[in-house]
Amino acid sequence: MEKVDDITIILGKERDSNTYVIGDMLIDPGTGLNNKYLIDSIEESGISMNDITKIVNTHCHFDHMGADKYLQDKYGYDIYMHPLDLETVKNKDENVTVASSFGMKVPDLDIKPLNEHDMVNGYEVLHTPGHTRGGICLCNGKSLISGDTLFSGGNFGRTDLPTGSMDDMRKSILHLADLDVVQLFPGHGPYAISAVTEQISLAVMLASRL
Repeated sequence: MEKVDDITIILGKERDSNTYVIGDMLIDPGTGLNNKYLIDSIEESGISMNDITKIVNTHCHFDHMGADKYLQDKYGYDIYMHPLDLETVKNKDENVTVASSFGMKVPDLDIKPLNEHDMVNGYEVLHTPGHTRGGICLCNGKSLISGDTLFSGGNFGRTDLPTGSMDDMRKSILHLADLDVVQLFPGHGPYAISAVTEQISLAVMLASRL
């Protein structure tokens, strides 16, 4: 694991998303297939699992929220998600959550809504549909936790999965391009702490051609 400012970074193992810990907030704990790796990594960074109180999911895909059930049952964490993706999980939609591609079922979860412009641990919630209809990013003015909306290198999330939309993705990337952030922490792959404006501009250009 690594740390940048107040963000502890745990790069995803196998098909897991990247996980970030900011204060008592855990963002996108992954599939649940590598819980020992996740917990060991968090505790090796000096954070007790008992110091965490909540999970924020950037969207409803299983590779980001499959571990929610285990962690909520074991530690009693509150779970937060945008209402549109919360509804998908509540309806146990195995296709939209892509749980079916992991051979898994959508678990019973107690989830609280996280809406556009809500604040959580000093980060503003930005509704950024495109990858899913309820995708969100978190921004504190300097750092952007981008889920599967934006990746390093000017890439962005696929839009061909259920509730994805290329038109929504273009609009979301344009919105993020106005933020002037200098650090990018995506749902998969490496994070970026330099040339972030240029990478987002590349994403805008690439998305505009599709």
